[in-house]
Amino acid sequence: MPRRTKIIATIGPTSDSEAVLKGMIEAGMDVARLSLAHESLEQALARYHRVRKAAADFGRTVGILVDLPGPKVRAGAVPDEGLLLLEGQRLRLTPGTGTSTAEVIQVDYDQLLSDIHPGDTVAFGDGAVVVEALGRADDHIEVSVIHGGVLKGRPGIHIPSDRLRLTSPTSEDLRCLDAFIDVDVDMVALSFVRSAHDVRRVGVEPHPRGPLIVAKVETRAAVENLDGIIEASGAVMVARGDLGSEFPIEELPHLQKRIIHRCIALGRPAITATQMLESMIQAPIPTRAEASDVANAVFDGSSALMLSGESAVGVDPVHAVATMARIAERADDEFDYDTWADQLQTIERDATDPANAITDAMTSAAHRAAAATNAAAIICISRSGFTVRSIARFRPRARIIGFSTHERTVRQLTMSWGSVPYHLEGTERADHLVPAAIAEALRLGEVKPGDLVVLLFGTGELAGRATDTLRLLRIP
Repeated sequence: MPRRTKIIATIGPTSDSEAVLKGMIEAGMDVARLSLAHESLEQALARYHRVRKAAADFGRTVGILVDLPGPKVRAGAVPDEGLLLLEGQRLRLTPGTGTSTAEVIQVDYDQLLSDIHPGDTVAFGDGAVVVEALGRADDHIEVSVIHGGVLKGRPGIHIPSDRLRLTSPTSEDLRCLDAFIDVDVDMVALSFVRSAHDVRRVGVEPHPRGPLIVAKVETRAAVENLDGIIEASGAVMVARGDLGSEFPIEELPHLQKRIIHRCIALGRPAITATQMLESMIQAPIPTRAEASDVANAVFDGSSALMLSGESAVGVDPVHAVATMARIAERADDEFDYDTWADQLQTIERDATDPANAITDAMTSAAHRAAAATNAAAIICISRSGFTVRSIARFRPRARIIGFSTHERTVRQLTMSWGSVPYHLEGTERADHLVPAAIAEALRLGEVKPGDLVVLLFGTGELAGRATDTLRLLRIP
């Protein structure tokens, strides 16, 4: 069985050449992520165009996810060789944007002195270094290192979200977003989401006319407002770095499962991210624990898995992608397809939109029909991609082939579990495009004569808004 779980790889200094990008695409990268927290807008735009060119030259559809900088609090830049902090070492945190040293770490947050209290623990770089606040002076906070390590670049600093006086999206987020909308970006990730209102404040047109919005769940407030955030978003990322700082570490695996299950029930792709193959930044193979983590994220139902530093600054980005692809493909083989649909019923949603309710009912029936007849494929014709994402909830064994006349929809579906997306030429209604979709699936080798397939599309006045037709067809 071909790999069904998608792979998102972050592009950075070691992976932005055309040769490496093509190698990552060949190795299994479905979506390229550009993180604006670590590079300028101009650098990100240049990388955006290189990814587009590499994908076009390779002849593969690759989605692009732009991760907006967000209201992340960061330390001032550390020396190029890194900054080693040892357990028991004392140093000072002070508001500012200058260079950090082993004695003073600058923090680009004006309210630092009032929002960090004595006794607080402060994590740097997703827990690479942890310090405890000892006391506060007029211009700094004295801290002691309780977990040592090396800081590099401009590491993020976790401040409890209930105190952090920054909102999302920021004005810088919106400035960057405008620049990427001008070049037809596919997907945009929004950091530090605390409510559905934060997602709506982005203010873009609904996908696919606009980019698909990915809400990053990384705060306690986001977990408390989870369903509203999922409903307002196009997809959700389980950002385990800050989430692991907001909650006791023993809660993190259970939160991951809960968030993923709610996303799937609500028909949204769920991305599992942060430190999945972290050791591969330097090492040629992951740890055994990391391999198990990737596989378990697949078993949890993740739509996509994300590489961060492994592919952005790691020694071999192509090998990191290939390794994750192998682990995910093997886990897909062992996925419990037979009981997943039954589990889904226990967390299923009540669709309030009548059009969505129709599509939900038809895709549920399509899943049962495909399973009962051992269909080779489920062919969807969808303008927005909602039909494809809806059938993907059920994790069918049959291949999901998604056709759309909207090119951005095709690229957005690169994030959706199990979907094999293709662009279909034409301006007719979906029901009129069925013969062309079947002919194209044959030409592409996705189906062959004699295969039984399930067809899903909308007809009449519902075409483009809901899927109301299910057909079983033997390919002539």
